[in-house]
Amino acid sequence: MSQARAAARPLIEKLAGEFGRYLVVSAGALAFDYALLRLLTDGAGLHYRVSNAISFTLGAVLAYWLSVRFVFDEHRIRDARAELAMFVGTGLVALGVQQLLMTASVEWAGLPYAWAKLPAAGGSFVINFALRRALLFTARED
Repeated sequence: MSQARAAARPLIEKLAGEFGRYLVVSAGALAFDYALLRLLTDGAGLHYRVSNAISFTLGAVLAYWLSVRFVFDEHRIRDARAELAMFVGTGLVALGVQQLLMTASVEWAGLPYAWAKLPAAGGSFVINFALRRALLFTARED
């Protein structure tokens, strides 16, 4: 094994571990998000895009709480409130993508909103991990 490869191994293992834990945490947050989406749309009668925005945001707060406890051990931002705001802010990028995908799937392709949510959530997962890992959960450069 080359020296460069040996030097990169700890970083790769760390990223793989974080990605795996983030996948589990995100699955839990998605289950909460999805259940709330169904409750708000079917139970409360809200439009699916309104329900999606609410459930996504509350799911993001849950994902943040779980992420800082179980996934990431480094924090670029010291203030937890500012970190949460950035966490939700990066999620807004993914929410935009998710809303577009859901709208296209429901309005143009004729899929039920509940089915459209799942592939849209998969796309936002990758965006969220990359943004959050890069912007929030790396070592501070003091």
